[in-house]
Amino acid sequence: MATEKIITLPNLQTYHARIKAMLDVLDGNCTTLQTNINTVANNYVSADEAIRRTIEGLQGQLTAVEASIRTISAGGYLQGAENLYAYGVELDESNASPTLTRIGNTALHVTLPVQSKMRGGLLTDDGVFTPFTSTNDWTSETRDGSLGQVMVEVPAHYMKFETEGSTHRVWLSEVPLEGYKYIPAYYVSAYEATVQRSALKLASVVNTTADFRGGHNESSWDADADKTLLGRPATNISLTTFREYARNRHVVNGQQDTRWNQYTYAIHRDLMWLFVTEYATFHNQLAFNAAKTQDGYAQGGLGAGVTTVTETTWNNLSGHSPFVPCGYTDSLGNNSGVISLAHAVLGTVSVNRYRGVEMPFGHIWKWGDGSLVNVTAGNDGTSQVFTCENAAYFSSTSTANYKNIGNESRENGYVKSILFGDDGDIFPKEVGGAGVGSTTYLTDYHWTDTSTTQLRAVLLGGDAYNGTIAGFGYVITNHVPGFVIRGVGSRLCFIP
Repeated sequence: MATEKIITLPNLQTYHARIKAMLDVLDGNCTTLQTNINTVANNYVSADEAIRRTIEGLQGQLTAVEASIRTISAGGYLQGAENLYAYGVELDESNASPTLTRIGNTALHVTLPVQSKMRGGLLTDDGVFTPFTSTNDWTSETRDGSLGQVMVEVPAHYMKFETEGSTHRVWLSEVPLEGYKYIPAYYVSAYEATVQRSALKLASVVNTTADFRGGHNESSWDADADKTLLGRPATNISLTTFREYARNRHVVNGQQDTRWNQYTYAIHRDLMWLFVTEYATFHNQLAFNAAKTQDGYAQGGLGAGVTTVTETTWNNLSGHSPFVPCGYTDSLGNNSGVISLAHAVLGTVSVNRYRGVEMPFGHIWKWGDGSLVNVTAGNDGTSQVFTCENAAYFSSTSTANYKNIGNESRENGYVKSILFGDDGDIFPKEVGGAGVGSTTYLTDYHWTDTSTTQLRAVLLGGDAYNGTIAGFGYVITNHVPGFVIRGVGSRLCFIP
């Protein structure tokens, strides 16, 4: 007997929203194809054989798209449509080049249907998002927190990670395809997060008042232009406390809202793959290039970002406290780019931005919640990696509700290969070796400690003096969740 599937009202609403979004995409494709058919027919009243075949081909595509709409309306997946509706990259672990091969529908590598829908706006504490009116420059928008948190909306999408020998493929789609994992829409702070000190709430704002003082909240530096923490992100806070401050954003009947979170490993991982599938490279520190290739593809990277500061100078100045103001690149709006910042003591750095997300790597480390590493001591020990994507189960002390995704490398060095698996996990599997460096393989670094038995938290991205070892893929696992230091902060996230 067939088992009846019970769908609750919230789930039904979710399914309805997903189906509607898919239908919108496919309906747009239908309209485009029909327009092409009409154009060809109108331009060639006396169609010769070539034109006739063109029209027949377009009509065939239209029929296929209409069939796809009927399939999705019935709750199914599109069959045999990967090369039509998906785009991605292919990598070979045996190839040292960080440049990847684009796969799937080449036209989608030009339009980037998922990445192009990332947009900034204001998110209220109860989860209502209003996109900014200006998409190319946010500086005229209200960003001080009075109307909501400045967040970047990442649209719902589908991903598939597959492995064949030493070859890995990353697939991205707007519509449901067989074998693809659904990534619901989420919101990530446009800025490295600060804290509203009077309410102990994690915040994503451009606000230079004392209530939003960043760093370690040192008030005596307020009038010092070189060291001031006003308008800077908050640091010197543990993973556990950042989680509490994020959930303080919305409390109903004494219960914290677990939709609000500090930065999560899963969101960082997703942002990394969105970058990689857009630029077809792991070398995220390649110079930024706003121009497209002859084929219309993105090229280059995000530059060195804020990673070129001298460690001793920074430490002597402020003990590695943050120095880049939140929102410094807001004149770029929803776009990617780089803006120079001249600091009187630290020199000139390049503040980068990926589709509205300011400094996705560098400047300060970010905690990655929802990931823990169980390190056992000694040469025969293991470093077991655990992840969790249900924020209600996030923990600093237990992996009871986490998934064991394998063992990470127990050595420090540039990353040669990652765990990858079914979710594209970016924990290093292998580091070092001949030819491995800052411009080969994954190009980023791994740092760990296997001397003692501990449950470790995860830090991501690197800081301002890490230079070439920093990037999306820089993962360190040598600190406990209670660790605090002036160079470690977070972002604010909302996961509906």
